[in-house]
This record gives sequence, structure tokens and C-alpha cells, in this order.
Amino acid sequence: MVKLTMIARVTDGLPLAEGLDDGRDQKDLEFYKQQAKALFKNLSRGQSDPSRMSIETGPYIFHYIIEGRVCYLTMCDRAYPKKLAFQYLEDLKNEFERVNANQIETAARPYAFIKFDTFIQKTRKLYLDTHTQRNLAKLNDDLYEVHQIMTRNVQEVLGVGEKLDQVSQMSSRLTSESRIYADKARDLNRQGLGLVVARIHMLLSFYDCVTLFI
Repeated sequence: MVKLTMIARVTDGLPLAEGLDDGRDQKDLEFYKQQAKALFKNLSRGQSDPSRMSIETGPYIFHYIIEGRVCYLTMCDRAYPKKLAFQYLEDLKNEFERVNANQIETAARPYAFIKFDTFIQKTRKLYLDTHTQRNLAKLNDDLYEVHQIMTRNVQEVLGVGEKLDQVSQMSSRLTSESRIYADKARDLNRQGLGLVVARIHMLLSFYDCVTLFI
């Protein structure tokens, strides 16, 4: 089932339109929505990402296509057919370009095309039941193949694992440096205590000498 649909401008990651599942798991969806925005930001860095990709995240999977500097992304259950997910995105792309092509580059605020949600919801309903004659025909369409579309993990794409490793290394380094500092402080304290004892001993010796002459 299609859970989340978002459209964003690739050049800067600006969200242009959105369509949410009207179910109850809104808290859960908010987490994945933030992930989708992070993916858009990642794409905006211009690192020659594929124009079509599937990205695994928890029990779901993101699918996206990029065309005309716009990214069309949807999140589905992992069991949902990949072929249908990409054909759903193609339908959205064709309509979005037809209606909004001349305004995409000049959009200055997030969700400038919020009215497109009506088309997203209408199209989403057509793809809900994978066993309808219409969708079965799409699944059997040999002209539209998705086998070559790469599938990756969201942590790999966003570099989360790498960042966590960096944080872990930094933490280990700080812990090591703290231990060295603590050892040095302990040595200095011991040296300081030794000096104090020596000074007290000298004062006592001086006092004994003075008392001998009194």
C-alpha cells in the first residue's frame, strides 16, 4: 500500500506537494516524512544520483524518480509491487509536469502546489488494490521493467552509518584524552602533596632549631 507521497525540487530540496495516507499512524509517518526530506536534501547536493532508485527503511521502502529537476517520491509497504509503485510515480509526474511545468523553478515557498494533493489522492486510490484488472495489466506489462532499478538502504544513502562511526570515534578519542588528563592531574596532585609535606617538614625542622637557641 502507498503510505506517503512527496514531490520536491531537486535543486534545493524544496517540498512542492504532498499526499499522506489517511490512516491512523500519523506519528509513524512523520518520522518517515523527515527521512524523505533528508533524502531530498541529499539529492540537492548534486552527487550524480540515479534518476530512479528504491531505498529500504524499516518495514517500508521509498521509490523515487527524478525528471525535469523534480523528484517524485513514494513510500510503500515492502510487499507492494515495485512495478506498480514506479508506474504510480510516472502518472504523478506526467500530470504534475502538464499542470505546473512553468511554475516549478519560480516556486518560493514550501508546498506551493498543495492543491495537487487532490490528484495524488485520486491516483493513489487507483493503485491501492493490486488485484484489480487495471493493476494486473500494469504488472504484466513487459514494456515497463524495473529490475534494473537499484535498491539501497536509507542509512547507506544518507550516510547515517558513517556519521555514527565518526561520532563513535570522536567519543572514543575524548574518553582516551580524558583518561590521560585524569592520570596527569593525579600525578600533579601527588607531586603537589609531596611539596607540601616537604615544606611542612622544613618548617618543623626550622622550628626545632630555633627552640634550641631559646
